[in-house]
Amino acid sequence: MKNIQSLTGKWQFQQAGTKEWLPATVPGGVHTDLMASGRIPDPFVADNEKRVQWVAESDWAYNTSFTCTDELLSEEKVFLVCDGLDTLATVVLNGHELGRTDNMFRQYQWDVKSLLNAKGANDLTISFASPVKYTAEKQAIRPMPGVSQAIIGGPHLRKAPCQFGWDWGPQLPPIGIWKDIRLEGYSAARFSEVHLRQEHVDGQVTVEALVSVQSWDEAPRSATMRVVAPDGKVFETSVEIAQGGETSLQVQIKEAQLWWPNGYGAQPLYQVEISLIDKDIKQLDKRNYQIGLRTIELRQQKDQWGKSFEFVVNNVAIMSKGSNWIPADSFPTRISDEYLEGLIRSAVETHQNMLRVWGGGFYEEERFYDLCDRYGILVWQEFIFSCSIYPLDTQEFLDNVKVEVVENVRRLRHRASLALWCGNNEMEWGWVDWNLEGPWNCKG
Repeated sequence: MKNIQSLTGKWQFQQAGTKEWLPATVPGGVHTDLMASGRIPDPFVADNEKRVQWVAESDWAYNTSFTCTDELLSEEKVFLVCDGLDTLATVVLNGHELGRTDNMFRQYQWDVKSLLNAKGANDLTISFASPVKYTAEKQAIRPMPGVSQAIIGGPHLRKAPCQFGWDWGPQLPPIGIWKDIRLEGYSAARFSEVHLRQEHVDGQVTVEALVSVQSWDEAPRSATMRVVAPDGKVFETSVEIAQGGETSLQVQIKEAQLWWPNGYGAQPLYQVEISLIDKDIKQLDKRNYQIGLRTIELRQQKDQWGKSFEFVVNNVAIMSKGSNWIPADSFPTRISDEYLEGLIRSAVETHQNMLRVWGGGFYEEERFYDLCDRYGILVWQEFIFSCSIYPLDTQEFLDNVKVEVVENVRRLRHRASLALWCGNNEMEWGWVDWNLEGPWNCKG
């Protein structure tokens, strides 16, 4: 069975070029760790924002020491998994460089089994280069028009645009390990992808799981799907893994309890467990999902004004009422579960049923979509491009964005709350009306 060892908690961090190590918390960031140590004032008080600009202009390193459990080391493969590194990171384990990162929206992982010490401590250091220095250097070579209130050069880096400054927010680009970090151990095989889909016909819903498996041997194995209804009723199925490591599982749910946006009905949620089983009935891997059974359509039909634009859920046209969702804090790792739920609940209590995850922020964490599923909030989800020209003629940049898009679409596509993927924020408007100068200007 998949074996997980968390690496979150107490770390230490250091400004490059200095000798002093300070206590750190992971997930976290340099600004919040410096505030916790009393080394910088609150950036949101008076003009302290200006006084802490040096933080994002500096390079930093985070370090931890850990021992591995015997259970983890018994697995055939062990991966270091980083759900979010912000942003320009170099990862070194026991003196061996694993890789470098340049996208805060992506997950990174490396096979580290051969590098781990079976006895004694392991040393993990993640060094972060300044995003401000990086973007300034890129901007000097090739200027990219962006937001006038922001630190220049942001479009060159796959980092939340608003963190460089916006008309509503400060110039405080965070640096650090902003999501979960852990070791994952597997033997024989693991899931490489699970795609949940649903088909609705006459009140009956077919839930399908398309699964792909990464195997390290040719032994026979099977996949199982277990769906638990809100009333506790269980639907199960099992199939042999097809040649090539792909298969499909389906269960039929009669008298399905449908999920509705806030104000149109209840939000019953089904729990789905997908397991990978070997010939000895040993569980090799497991994925868990929360889904709502519903259909959704963006209906666009010709009318007397041009073309309609309305969301239709379970064949009922919805009056969309909601807000623009920007990141709830300049430093996302200090957003508590209680605070986040309070914001989502406030939207519900003011009769909203849709939030637009704005393209100048970031793809939200799982807990955000969990809450939207639970409270009946539809999500207009934007890709993270906003109010700027991007180097889309650079293959390296395009390849980076492609991985980012695939990972986040796969991560979120099963969500009951997910209503729409939108390409960007105000890019077309800027292209046409902002008189941008340069070879990218469509008017030139």
